[in-house]
Amino acid sequence: MELKHILEAALLAAGRPLSLDQLQKLFPEEGARPDKARLREALAELEADYRDRAIELREVGSGWRIQVRSRFSPWVNRLWEEKPPRYSRALLETLAIIAYRQPITRGEIEEIRGVSVSTQILRTLQEREWVRIVGHRDVPGRPALYATTRQFLDYFNLKSLDDLPPLQALRDLEPETPGEAEAPPAAEVIRLHRLDNDPQAIDLLPMPDDSEFIAVAAWDPDDGEGLAEVPEPNVPEDEAPRAEDEAAPGSAT
Repeated sequence: MELKHILEAALLAAGRPLSLDQLQKLFPEEGARPDKARLREALAELEADYRDRAIELREVGSGWRIQVRSRFSPWVNRLWEEKPPRYSRALLETLAIIAYRQPITRGEIEEIRGVSVSTQILRTLQEREWVRIVGHRDVPGRPALYATTRQFLDYFNLKSLDDLPPLQALRDLEPETPGEAEAPPAAEVIRLHRLDNDPQAIDLLPMPDDSEFIAVAAWDPDDGEGLAEVPEPNVPEDEAPRAEDEAAPGSAT
């Protein structure tokens, strides 16, 4: 039996990404276990076999997975009647800033955005397992440092953070005149990247309407300007950040 067919069966049965180490464990006998170079060759063969198919083999943060090509999402989406939850522009903007500037503290996120970050936003990002606390800044109060996770890479079809669209792409999306359409934010660039590489269907990642996007494409990471002038949506009092949330290690979880 061909190695690529064994790998194909395992990836289809798993329904999640499998690393090379996990694929090697499919072969308990030491002598029959293929090395990683041979596994990569077989995966490349499988990838070529799918070239003209509705499915594709893709490497993401956690390993390899078989997924539906994004162009078929208009039809595949109809398999799910229930609409997924939608995320606020503030949450998407916060996620984009963490992705590009990690590891970063809550205070630094607020400094870049020019507005406060609610505790609920950080909690939601951690519950989705897109963001986690990776340490604490060695300054008074030892604020928590936030970074993206392997699940973030998997969800957005990224092999590594190097696959994120360059920040220059955000600036290129900025409108030249105030009369033009509002430019998409960093979160929208991430969204567009995922639409081109969606594992199942575009709407599996619910996003707000274009009218809800904040124009953060103007954000220059060197001077932090551009976000402070954007009006922030109303945040309920029970979601408003407290001073102790930033000061206490790991409190915004």
